Amino acid sequence: MKQITPVLLCGGSGTRLWPLSRKSYPKQFVPLVGEETLFQASAKRLSGQGFGAPMVLTNSDFRFIVTEQLAEAGLDPAAILIEPEGRNTAPAVLAAALWLEKTDPDALMLVAPSDHVVPDASAFRNAVSAGVSAAQAGDLVTFGIKPTHPETGYGYLELAEDPGDFAARPLKLNRFVEKPDAARAGKMLEAGTYLWNAGIFLFSVKTILAAFEAHAPDLVAPVRDAVDQGKPDLGFLRLDPTAWARADDISIDYAVMERAENLSVVPFAAGWSDLGGWDAVWREAARDPRGVATAGHATALDCDDTLLRSEDDRMEVVGIGLKNIITVAMPDAVLVADASRAQDVKEAVTALKAKQAKQATMFPKDHRPWGWFESLVIGDRFQVKRIHVHPGAALSLQSHHHRSEHWIVVEGTAKVTVDDEVKLVSENQSVYIPLGAVHRMENPGKVPMVLIEVQTGTYLGEDDIIRYEDVYARGQGAKG
Repeated sequence: MKQITPVLLCGGSGTRLWPLSRKSYPKQFVPLVGEETLFQASAKRLSGQGFGAPMVLTNSDFRFIVTEQLAEAGLDPAAILIEPEGRNTAPAVLAAALWLEKTDPDALMLVAPSDHVVPDASAFRNAVSAGVSAAQAGDLVTFGIKPTHPETGYGYLELAEDPGDFAARPLKLNRFVEKPDAARAGKMLEAGTYLWNAGIFLFSVKTILAAFEAHAPDLVAPVRDAVDQGKPDLGFLRLDPTAWARADDISIDYAVMERAENLSVVPFAAGWSDLGGWDAVWREAARDPRGVATAGHATALDCDDTLLRSEDDRMEVVGIGLKNIITVAMPDAVLVADASRAQDVKEAVTALKAKQAKQATMFPKDHRPWGWFESLVIGDRFQVKRIHVHPGAALSLQSHHHRSEHWIVVEGTAKVTVDDEVKLVSENQSVYIPLGAVHRMENPGKVPMVLIEVQTGTYLGEDDIIRYEDVYARGQGAKG
């Protein structure tokens, strides 16, 4: 069988899983179910025999998170394309196809979101194999999930034939159906000829490019220009922002799939969730006989059908006499909701944005290519951070206009540069960085280095930084 190139779409924000999923660190990078992140599980599920190295489409802020998590999963990407801004799935899929066209126009590509849960990876790979013949014959193959309940949060696929036992095989697709209300969803479940739209597609590069030319021709020129004029940056390809901005913001469903006639759908009945809300996380979690799921430092007393999660070792969550309640505690925010209102969490995010609460979008840990940091205490003219630097990693050579810093190493050894002086700072030792000094910290060791940073000054924002050298080729600004 011809190798399939997985194309992982990795740029969403997952607001319905706030406060754990936020714009700065969305759900695909979080271990919501099990020890692996959703992105890592997705990449590993689409690897092995029959699959080539994955392509990933993401944004600039996530580029180093993607490479770090792929490395942890033991996978080497074929390419990572950086979208200058989110333009929905149609331009992203088209960009991947145009990149693949340069080397193999007959290649098969499997487009998949990177934030789904599929417990039986082997069964899913078998379903993909079942769709190969149709894709090679020129069909646009989609994958539909056998519905288990009248879900209103998904779009549906109406089959043109009875799926029988829902065995994985290409079937004729009649039409796409928008997210229904509860009554309509119940009727479709009873009919037995509808599948949930998983947003997963298999086709050849040649077929999907022909489909774009036929059904969304206005997208082709700007996206092709964005790819052709893209700039290599370390191991990434940055799509050209000017050309990319000319592309319509439109989904692959609206742009192509709902207009095409050469469609097939492969049913999948072995378990799937897009974790589109905390109610879905509860369904996927291990639950006790009373339907209670706990994670982290959480304790339930006399509760029923409830989810309790603590995402911080310092935060104990206790529920007493709860029923149908979702509680998720982070160091900086706590969600308490009736389980029936799980889809309304995104409205809470909108409300927080309106009041300019940083918790709406910013994750407590700020992930960088060298590691991460978190703020422990913030005052009017001071801030205390914990900084974690990976082995062999280094921060940029930098200075600040408005703050000085005091570093205390608590784990490992730091190699510290302050103007012309370079020295090693070991555990329980400290160093002072005066205002305006050019400085850098590195971890020369083979174990993580952790230090406490105390900042003092008139302005403590992350954008108060001037970079002079950076091994990660970042520009200026908070993240570069």
